[in-house]
Parts: sequence; structure tokens; C-alpha cells
Amino acid sequence: MQTIKSTLLTAQKGLLHTFTTRKDGKSRPPFESANLAFHVGDCKEDVMANQHQLAKELGYELSRLVHMRQIHSNRVVVIGEEHGFDNPPECDAVVTDMPGVPLMVMTADCTPILFFDPVKRVVAAVHAGRAGAFNNITAAALEVMHERFGSDTADILAVMGPSIHVCCYEVGKTIADEAATLGFGYAVESREGSHYLDVNRIIKKQLDDCGITQAHTQELSHCSACENERFFSYRADDQKTGRTAGVIMLR
Repeated sequence: MQTIKSTLLTAQKGLLHTFTTRKDGKSRPPFESANLAFHVGDCKEDVMANQHQLAKELGYELSRLVHMRQIHSNRVVVIGEEHGFDNPPECDAVVTDMPGVPLMVMTADCTPILFFDPVKRVVAAVHAGRAGAFNNITAAALEVMHERFGSDTADILAVMGPSIHVCCYEVGKTIADEAATLGFGYAVESREGSHYLDVNRIIKKQLDDCGITQAHTQELSHCSACENERFFSYRADDQKTGRTAGVIMLR
């Protein structure tokens, strides 16, 4: 399965991470071919084959993987021994300090964010679409890392994976006006009478507001819609598509 790594996280010891692409999996059209999500209408056996393949290639135990029933919220769940592959929590961010427990966030245009605190040895996987950014899921996850594990944002590394960028994310006037009302007008671009939203710009400002420095932040420059042949895109695939993933685990 073709994957992408962050140079920021690759340099860290005792850490596994990756962002998947849609390439070299088992799923059939319109989910070709490395779909990792069960809820999109894909054949369950194909999805399981993709999950097993990724686990084997990355070297983790699939039963310990924690993915999420993502609901476009700002709900954060701390992962313990009671969680696992067969009982995903309903939330949009998961946090743990347990080694050997992979955390997975799935996307098809939304922004997957991976957090790593190398001092307290804590990781998080965050699902940040427009709703998540508007509700500041980023700050909610960082607050849990601080309150439950003592993480200092000055130490935390943050990587934003492939997602739809402002070049392709056209929104209606209602959403553009909502963004402006919430103080995110700076993230709306107007071109030829249409409005485009820069979700990642909102996230980067939220990271900065929380105290994560630019040196500790990396945005991967892949637009899921522009590079639709490489990534699943809810927009470019006309809503019927699979999901790629961001994965992070303490070794």
C-alpha cells in the first residue's frame, strides 16, 4: 500500500506514523483500491483485507488499532485498554500514552492531524473538517493532552496530512458568512463570484494560538481533490468514495 510520511515525525524515535493513499489496495470501484472505511458502502471483506495489509506493512497488531466513528464534532476520547478495533469510539479525536496502540483518523477531503509529545510520550489523531475547524477540535485535543497527561504545547509536534485545499474547496455564501461571523473571514477567498474556504489556514492559526510553534508544525502539500488519482476526495469523486487514513503509534 502506498503511503506518505512526515519528515517532522520521521525524525522522532520510538514513533510510528503514516498517511495512506488510495493506491495498491483490494477494494473495487468506486472505492479503488485502498479504502479503509467500513461505513462508505464498500465490501466488508475488501476493507478488512486493506486493514490487514496496512497493519502487516506497518508492523502493528490490528486488534489494538483504534479508529473512530467520526461525527464532525469537537469530542475527544482518551484511549485505554477497553478500546480496540471492534469498538471504535464516537468522536473526532483520540489520545493515548499507551505504546503499541495505533490511532487512526480517516478522511476524504477533511484534514487528518497527528500530534506527538516527545517529552510526555503522548500521541493523538484528529479529524478536522470544516465543522471540526469551526468548533476548534484542535484546541480540544490539545487541552486533553495537557489535562490528562501534562503535555506542554511548546513540546508538541503537529502534522496536517493530505486534504482538500483552498484551490478546490468551494463553499456557498451561507458558509462563507458563517466563517466570517466566527472570526474566520481571513480563511475565505473570493474568486469570480465564488467563495473558497481554507480550512488548513484556520487550523494553523488555532495551533499557533495554542502555543505550537511553526517549527513544530508541518502541512503536507497534497490537495486531495487536485490529486484525486492518488487520494480519495468526497468532492472530486462526487461523494461516492473511500477513505484514506493517518496513523500514529508509540513504539
